[in-house]
Amino acid sequence: MARILFLCHGNICRSPMAEFVMKELVRRAGRTDVSVESAALHTDEIGNDIHYGTRGKLVEKKIPFSPRAAWLLTAAKAREYDYLVGMDDYNIADLRRLVYPEDRPKIRKLLAFAGQTRDIADPWYTGNFDATYDDVLVGCTALLAQL
Repeated sequence: MARILFLCHGNICRSPMAEFVMKELVRRAGRTDVSVESAALHTDEIGNDIHYGTRGKLVEKKIPFSPRAAWLLTAAKAREYDYLVGMDDYNIADLRRLVYPEDRPKIRKLLAFAGQTRDIADPWYTGNFDATYDDVLVGCTALLAQL
């Protein structure tokens, strides 16, 4: 079982978008050997559901989702996953500080799976959920292909 955890600053925009996109890609591929979740690296949004912009984009793209509450990753919880996938360089730096040294090899930036080094922009700041969705889809598709 491949256990994937997507992470972003608050766990209301990018990481839950990646969670639900990846779950749908896994379902369409008929894979039962992949589990997917998402979490926050900061406490700003703990307990909150996904951002209305993320929700709107998932509805538009017919990606199923369910109510959820943002939660904060801990080093102990990070041990449970095979992939700790951040959205930008800040997420990667936060992860490297947070997790135990032996878990650092699990850390990757989502677009790295697609051979890209750039960040996935945070639509909380940009307001551009279209661009974020496009990048998330590219990254998740490439990650699934590598599993």
